[in-house]
Amino acid sequence: MAIQALALLYIVYLFSHQPEFQKSGALEELLSWNGEVLIIHARAKESACQVQGSLPDAECTPGAIFQNATTQDICVPGYTKTVRSVSTSLKKKVYQEYGIAYPPEFGTYEADHLIPLALGGSNDIANLFPEAADPAPGFKEKDVVENFLHEEVCAGRVDLSVAQYQIAKNWLLIYNSLDPEVIKDFKNKYKSWAN
Repeated sequence: MAIQALALLYIVYLFSHQPEFQKSGALEELLSWNGEVLIIHARAKESACQVQGSLPDAECTPGAIFQNATTQDICVPGYTKTVRSVSTSLKKKVYQEYGIAYPPEFGTYEADHLIPLALGGSNDIANLFPEAADPAPGFKEKDVVENFLHEEVCAGRVDLSVAQYQIAKNWLLIYNSLDPEVIKDFKNKYKSWAN
């Protein structure tokens, strides 16, 4: 009888935590590398760009990386300060291509690096887009994904090219696969003006 009760409790536990286990499995699948070459496509258009919900227009902003950035480089504290270089004129061009007035009202948009500098993303226009804060998930939530992936890459748990590819392809898949407690912890750990 006691064994049956324990078995029943275990089944109830598994059922009640099923979404967490599914998320964990989905995240592992997204961040595993099977040895294939991961390609970030070239920029295909320079005007009439349309934000796709929380994602950029993939033809205007497919992502771009510094080809020589290594895991050792990006994991050095302060790395992003040494490579950040986006002029006001480049920001204006990005906003213009997306049909959004520049400068935007404070806190509504940010000229975001699709592949963040912290993951070896470059300052090329192919890697920049005006990302909204609202509706969520917006740039505040993408910051969580960026910080999570940076920690995973620097801890050796995720290959840098996989992190770059997945955040460029669809960062929402990673965000939606994170446990809510992980999201909460990262929002608390990496506070910024955006949080």
